[in-house]
Amino acid sequence: MDQRPVSAVPQKGPPSWRLAPPHDKLTQGMVVSGFASLPTGRALFLKFDWKGVAKKKGGAWLAALYEVAPISDADGREERSAGLGLTWEGMRKMGLSPNALASFDRPFKEGMFQEDRLRRLGDRREDKWLETVIPGGPKWSGNTPLDDAAVDDEARAFDDEEKIVEARITTPITVHALLLLYEKDEETAEAWCKTVGDALAPFDVKIVHGLPLDLRPDERGIAREHFGFADGVSQPAPFEAGTVIVKGGADYPKDPWNGVPLGEVLMGHENGHHEIALGPVVVDSAEGRAAGLPPHPRGEGFLDLGLDGSYMVVRELKQDVTKFWESMHAGAERINQRDPQHGGHINADWIANRVIGRDLNGNLLCPMSPTGVLPVDKYNQPDNDFLFYDRDRLGHGCPLGSHVRRGNPRDGLAPKPSDKQTLLDASNNHRILRRGRKYGPTIADPLKDDGADRGLLFICLNTDITRQFEFVQQTWMLNQNFAFLYDEADPLLGPKGTLTIPQEPLRRIIEVDSFVKMAGGEYFFLPSMPALRYLASL
Repeated sequence: MDQRPVSAVPQKGPPSWRLAPPHDKLTQGMVVSGFASLPTGRALFLKFDWKGVAKKKGGAWLAALYEVAPISDADGREERSAGLGLTWEGMRKMGLSPNALASFDRPFKEGMFQEDRLRRLGDRREDKWLETVIPGGPKWSGNTPLDDAAVDDEARAFDDEEKIVEARITTPITVHALLLLYEKDEETAEAWCKTVGDALAPFDVKIVHGLPLDLRPDERGIAREHFGFADGVSQPAPFEAGTVIVKGGADYPKDPWNGVPLGEVLMGHENGHHEIALGPVVVDSAEGRAAGLPPHPRGEGFLDLGLDGSYMVVRELKQDVTKFWESMHAGAERINQRDPQHGGHINADWIANRVIGRDLNGNLLCPMSPTGVLPVDKYNQPDNDFLFYDRDRLGHGCPLGSHVRRGNPRDGLAPKPSDKQTLLDASNNHRILRRGRKYGPTIADPLKDDGADRGLLFICLNTDITRQFEFVQQTWMLNQNFAFLYDEADPLLGPKGTLTIPQEPLRRIIEVDSFVKMAGGEYFFLPSMPALRYLASL
């Protein structure tokens, strides 16, 4: 939950980045925009209900979809918008060639529910779902089939006496595509959903799961997640000379704190390792050229299916608001009972702020500020232009293990001053671009459970799932020894445990529970506009 605030109303703020022609018309709009002017949304999870692989017309449903819900490009604001991602298995069923399918990145081909990947993501271990997953296991996934190496002993690198055969982990609901709709209000969003469902039904494409998405910004234009905190204040800021621009056409300047090369977000562009972010390819064909796929710059006889596309990570995260705030109140009460002389100022908000690392309004906790938080910036928004090493190296303001600090440690992991820039650059090489929204109704009283289903549909974009999303989840969020801590995971997304709060003269250690549980997830390919046209031609 760490992203620059999004607003439903125009307001003065830092210049937004955009894509220069021709990339603005080749890229899906959700890459550049969170569609903040459209506060209501729907996430429609689609299943291709035909048997086996389509021999022909496997992409006909896309043409029908475009008649009622054309996917938005990034060339400007629209009255309503849509985005679309596809799973590996979904494109296989549509009839994408085996060679093209094999050219995708390994995590995408294996899917989020490959057993080793579930272990690294903190979802499953030793054949059991962990407490950070909803009871009974997740509801949906791509149900990606196992690759040959998972079922063929001859394909294994080792020849042990006990053969290791990978288990296929499946969910009750299979999702082949995710359609995201953005509208101005509930009535029009609901009507649009029905229109889409009616248009897809003749093509055996079914809506098997759906979530109502909403921003619900406050009077300052800041959206809040269900626990009540400003929904993120930090996003990576892509740059690429001649491609990423500001209004007027000038190059978007490299942000000293959050700047990342465009290739961290879009395939076919230079990434943080000074390499071109790799994407999938297809054999050169008339259909591919007609769709607008360019020749691959390094693959003779192939067209670039990945250029201006991305990988979209999606996780449905159910939030237990009452459990969260009960835990915060209980923690404050324990401290006040045990240390009445020094703990009188500690209440539930004080504890919750340190779990997140920011206050409810999104301001970073800072020991050097008289108010205890960073002042707002010149746009009256939470300041995001900061580093940790000089300001709060030991975590006396923003705890070392807090959610915000784990999600983006900036230069805070530097062992000595001369390493600050190196560690900041390394941290930015793992950034992800978030495009998620919360779902479900706002709770009336956080201390009274109303039984409603609510949470966050986490969506992030990256070109290297292993180095970006999975690294953040495993090495920062769930690492129990992060920043020299011991036996602690992320206090918001992790399992039941503890959080150390450094203070003078003694530190405090509070107990935290599992407040967020994964209800489903998968890796999707977010195609460019030409790639969508090509897939529609299958």
